[in-house]
Amino acid sequence: MAASHTDAGRSLAQGDSTTTLAPSVPPTAISSAQKLNQLFDSPKEPKKITGSIEKTTATAAAAAVEDRAPDGGYGWVCTFCSFMIHANTWGVGSPWGIFLDRYISQGTFARVGRFEYAIIGGLAMAMALIVAPLANRCKIALGTRGTIVLGSVIASIGVHTSSTASKVWHLVLSYGVCYGLGMGIVYIPTLSVVGPWFSIHRSLAIGIATAGSGFGGLGYSLLAGKLIATYGIPWTWRIMSYMMFFCNFFCGLLVRESPVTKSPVNNPVAAKSSSFSFHIFTRPQVLLILIWGFMVELGYVSLFFSLPSHATSLGLDLNQGSIVQAVLSLGIGIGRPCVGWVSDRQGRINTALLMTLFCGLISLTLWIYARSYPPLLVFAFLAGISSGTFWSTANPIVTEVVGLRQSSATYSAVCLVMALPATFGEAIALQFVDESRTDDAKFLPSQVYVGCTYFVGAVALLMLRAWRVWQLQRNLAVVEDAEVAGVVPEEKRVYGWMMPRMWIKVVKV
Repeated sequence: MAASHTDAGRSLAQGDSTTTLAPSVPPTAISSAQKLNQLFDSPKEPKKITGSIEKTTATAAAAAVEDRAPDGGYGWVCTFCSFMIHANTWGVGSPWGIFLDRYISQGTFARVGRFEYAIIGGLAMAMALIVAPLANRCKIALGTRGTIVLGSVIASIGVHTSSTASKVWHLVLSYGVCYGLGMGIVYIPTLSVVGPWFSIHRSLAIGIATAGSGFGGLGYSLLAGKLIATYGIPWTWRIMSYMMFFCNFFCGLLVRESPVTKSPVNNPVAAKSSSFSFHIFTRPQVLLILIWGFMVELGYVSLFFSLPSHATSLGLDLNQGSIVQAVLSLGIGIGRPCVGWVSDRQGRINTALLMTLFCGLISLTLWIYARSYPPLLVFAFLAGISSGTFWSTANPIVTEVVGLRQSSATYSAVCLVMALPATFGEAIALQFVDESRTDDAKFLPSQVYVGCTYFVGAVALLMLRAWRVWQLQRNLAVVEDAEVAGVVPEEKRVYGWMMPRMWIKVVKV
């Protein structure tokens, strides 16, 4: 019976409200906000609940297994492998702007402008996100290692065949479709394998893993410039494909599933909970995550591809523009693990909200007034730290609001929706550029556009925070019934999270 009580406590701490029990917990003198923080901060030793238990649900059992996550050990090896795979998948896409400038300056493809090349780069990112449900299916059928190896082969073929492109549609198929397809098949299982190894340090681990895209982008951008100057564009593509394949192949062999996902408690429902379903889109918390991600990704893609062009519009040379891009990648590489470390201590939604607001603020202030090289470098570094917050916190936030068992399918849905802004974000930003102006303000509409996308995303995230606070407080009300200070009947309703008090309550979430 004591074990059953403990399982119920873990279930309620994770957000399950299906277990019923008698209200026999004695009242305490601390505030409800403090109780919420205690409920959130104590995953290892949840307090025992006295009272009668009608049943222990499957969700409660899964939550109990999640609490036994190793929180380290071989998980750090998997984190390093994920870091390297990110560096050799997303990092390979970062030099696309360098290839773009060479293609345009050399006139490699007739009557193809910057807009068409932007669509090709966006298509590669979109394909990596569209295939998320397919990647989950491959993971179920082939396992994590087999899926990563398969994706590595496909992505390497796409990059290698880009070296033989003689027409622009060849590049669309090789780089835009094949490379993007392989990158997505590698990326989805690589990131999802890290989270179950951790509980307390989950955001830090995922931040370290996703930082690989920043450091990989920095390394591949510098490498591509040297290789193109020395060996030409075709051999640069080939060398990059060889590096990407061998690194991803060997790292994929070292990746191992967490004991949480191997547990017999999760196995009976593993295939069902990992499968994509459109029912996911009916949940308000998932819709809020999608709105936040959609708006932020529009700004992120626009910022990432527009910053070098904006630098040259200020009178800087191409080399200085590439350094600005490298500093942006450096900020991404440093910022993601730092944001993860902070979010594990201050709350994942809280940290993501503050960083999203910060990026919108500096886009509307510092970026607009950065009219010379030094302040532009400062902006690039700060924007790198804050602009990519979504990809370092989305997975932990999804796990927090829907549970570990359903996190994989939900994250696949998030990635699927993110394909739209990834494809058209830069194309939309280019439409705001006023080419008729000859001064350094022709990018002003694009800068305002980027800042507004982050502010709209922050509003959606603020609503998600209110929902999470309401959910925790409702669960606490189930545990302690009417003895919780500040709980009123309206807060137990489905839309109780829309109450103003939920928006301003100071709680770690």
